[in-house]
Parts: sequence; C-alpha cells; structure tokens
Amino acid sequence: MSRFDPDRRRLLHTAAGLLTAGALPALASAGSADAPSGGPLSKPIPGSGEPLPTIGMGTWITFNVGDDPEALAVRREVLGAFFAGGGGMVDSSPMYGSAEAVLGETLPRNAAQHGLFAATKVWTSDGGDGPAAIEASRERWGLPRFDLLQVHNLLAWEAHLETLEAMRADGRVRYIGVTTSHGRRHRELERVMTSQPIDFVQLTYNIVDRDAEARLLPLARERGIAVIANRPYRRGALPERAHGRPVPGWGREIGCATWPQALLTFIVSHPAVTCAIPATSRVDHMRENMAAARGPLPDAALRRRMAADFAAL
Repeated sequence: MSRFDPDRRRLLHTAAGLLTAGALPALASAGSADAPSGGPLSKPIPGSGEPLPTIGMGTWITFNVGDDPEALAVRREVLGAFFAGGGGMVDSSPMYGSAEAVLGETLPRNAAQHGLFAATKVWTSDGGDGPAAIEASRERWGLPRFDLLQVHNLLAWEAHLETLEAMRADGRVRYIGVTTSHGRRHRELERVMTSQPIDFVQLTYNIVDRDAEARLLPLARERGIAVIANRPYRRGALPERAHGRPVPGWGREIGCATWPQALLTFIVSHPAVTCAIPATSRVDHMRENMAAARGPLPDAALRRRMAADFAAL
C-alpha cells in the first residue's frame, strides 16, 4: 500500500485524533498517556502517531550570533534548559544567518538521545539548488539526517517538494512540509495542503493572529497534517503587552503562572496544533516556556475567554 493511500491517511488521522482527543478534554490533565505525569505534553504527529513535545524552539534572530564565544556559551545553556525541560523540536533555516552553524556548535553531543527533533528548511529560488543547499544545512548542523525538512515560505515549492519526497522515500529525511509566516499566502498554502502529500505545515498562529482557525487548522485535521505554530509571541510583542499584568483566575485552573505560559498554552490547546516554536536567547525565558502546557488544557469556552481577556489588556 502506498504511503499516501487516502484510506491509510484517514485511518492514521483517526487514530491520531483519538489520541489527541484523549489528551485534550476540557481541563484535562496534560500528564496523559502522551506524557509522563508532570512532564511536557506531547501530541501525536498525525501521519505516524509518533509523539512530539508541544513546546519546541525556534532560532530566528536568537541564534544568529556568529562565532562570539560568550554568545555561544549562552546558547548552549539555552539548549540545555530546553532539553532538561523535555523539549524536542528545534527549528531553523539557512535564511536565519548563522543560526544553523551556531546549532552545530552548541547542540549537545548525541543530541538525538537528548530528545532532539531536528527541523530545518530549504530556501532557494532554484529547485535544482535544493539538494546542495540541504546538504550544506546538514553539515552545518553536524547531523546524519534531519527529522523534518520544510520548504521555506513556499519558495519554489513544487520543485523542492519533489526533492523532499525523494529524500523521504529513501530514508534521508523522516518528514516533509512547507512553511509560511506573518499570515501570508494562506490561499496558496491551502492549495498545497489539499494537493500534496506533506506531513507538516508551519504557519503563524497565536492568541492575536487567529486567521488560521477559519480554514487552515480545520484542513490540517481533515488531511492529517501536523501543524507547527510560529511567531507565538509576535517576536516578544505579546509578552511585552502583558508585562506586569496578572494572569486572571483561570491561570490557576490551567497551571499558568505567567502570561507567556498562558500564551503558549492557548496555542497548543487548539486540537489541530502539534507544536509551538517560541524563540529566546535567555535561559530564564526558556525555563518559563518549558513550564507551559503542563497543567490542564483549556477547552473551547476557556480559550475564548483567554483571547478576550488578552484583547482587553
């Protein structure tokens, strides 16, 4: 049977949906069968059922630090806090300056044993340059292969997806996908999701930027596609907006002591979202991120209340 036989896709999606539903009842404990009690929540990747921690890590801007020794030392500490907190997905791109090379310098040895789920992107307008660009990224990371390769911002996606599908078929990558950000190109993204056999899609989704709720998130559930939420903090603008403001009483119900934790919990509580990838260069902020989504998750009614309370700040 083909990997992308429609009946198999529906079967896997149904099974994954049941697992996700088990992890996401109204105010149900995040310490479910998908995670150890008190540990980070994981959700199943729809196409395989493999559990993935819901709080990942982005590297845009924050890991573009070149070869500065002090900055590299801090990034090692940030990664240490990430993995100590049960993190998995680390997402980067050759578009992020020196970020991939910095990861190669700062990731722990035997990173996979620490839980690393390595995700990067192909970013070139010439599809023929894709294989060489991907190999260059692999060498910068210093890994035998990536877990996930994505077409960055849909650039030359038709040609690059052909390359990625071939790599997946022969085991050089485990999952493939496409990305967009800032709420752009949603119509084209929908076309790719509908027509292409991708495993992941990455898009902007947070408590303010919610356009994806109308069509893209339901489509991802329908098609059995994992969703990575980028820009969860709008590059720090959302935590800054809430700075100094106490979390309302519902924060105690879902184990969120701070607004940044509540913002991440809001995102990953959506049934279609698999993982959020906040970026930070501070160890204390990383520890705060990794403490999110460990308590009961909000149901739809509480999510609406959270969004309204944040809008009123």
